[in-house]
Amino acid sequence: MNEQPRAEGTGPDEGPAVDVLRTLGLTSDDILEVDEGLDVGRVSIVHGATGEVIWCDAAGQEFISTCHLSPSLDVRPVAGDWVGLRDDQIVTVLPRRSALRRPDPNGRDIQVLAANLDLVLLVVPIDRGLNVRMLERFAIMAWESGARPFVVLTKSDEASDAGALLEETKLAVPGVDVLTTSSQSGEGIEHLRDLLHEGVTAVMLGASGAGKTSLLNALEGSEEVTRTLNRSGEGRHATTTRKLYRLHSGGVLLDIPGIRLLDLMVGQEGVDETFSDIGEIALGCRFRDCSHNGDLGCAVEAAVASGELAARRLENWRLIQAELAHQEHRRSPEEMMKQRKRGRPAPKDPKR
Repeated sequence: MNEQPRAEGTGPDEGPAVDVLRTLGLTSDDILEVDEGLDVGRVSIVHGATGEVIWCDAAGQEFISTCHLSPSLDVRPVAGDWVGLRDDQIVTVLPRRSALRRPDPNGRDIQVLAANLDLVLLVVPIDRGLNVRMLERFAIMAWESGARPFVVLTKSDEASDAGALLEETKLAVPGVDVLTTSSQSGEGIEHLRDLLHEGVTAVMLGASGAGKTSLLNALEGSEEVTRTLNRSGEGRHATTTRKLYRLHSGGVLLDIPGIRLLDLMVGQEGVDETFSDIGEIALGCRFRDCSHNGDLGCAVEAAVASGELAARRLENWRLIQAELAHQEHRRSPEEMMKQRKRGRPAPKDPKR
């Protein structure tokens, strides 16, 4: 059972309002400090200048409102954010305890996908084998969020050797729990429900077609839970927006759009967690700043030569380290200034 939520300001502390907010995933790590007169709610989805918020008043009466974003907001809310409301307007975004992020399409900024997460479900299909590179990068993104990663292998009923793929997955993401599931047979679904109990907010992270929608339907026993409509009015199973679902198991699940490999966020902390096996072996390297790429006395390369470490594992580590260095270079003040200058139109010739 979670401890009482901290509410050091004038936000809800005890009573019916907090009881409702707990059903939305409120935990003891969420700090609900709001100015007097504001109501507290959780963002379900944001569209442009408005956001759908589930909130309650002091008496514990629940509402779902489409709220405008205040022009004075210094943080743009996302699905999972706790916010303060006044007159159907989001006027403040409360501090985040975790955030799932990816590079913004503009190539410079960071885009937050979901906030205040406890569990990141890395949804990976295995019907056509295991995409190890994608799995490793999903794990990095999950560790970077500040939430706990958990691998969910889907479509196990269509895999030729699910047991072998399970073992391969464990080697790819040491220290991360792995569960094989099938939305068709029900394998692993009950175990997943047990993880998503009251006080847990989870998000499903996976590529398009990974089976996230089918997994959510299996969890809730419904095929209508994530059905969307196309322009002709016919149903289709495709997640096109971020949405917050209160599950029958008591937890909260955010279902976000499928992510391409190029969209993933790479950070050194996440890399270190995902490649913790390389980090442990590296303690035996002659030099502390060993690059594991031809350095004298490199224990990691020696481990590859002896068969202790897979060569593919080290190669993927090198690729991701190179990408991390590239991202840091692109976001340096000097490089950003160069990009801005390159984006400016050429000056016109003066009139003669």
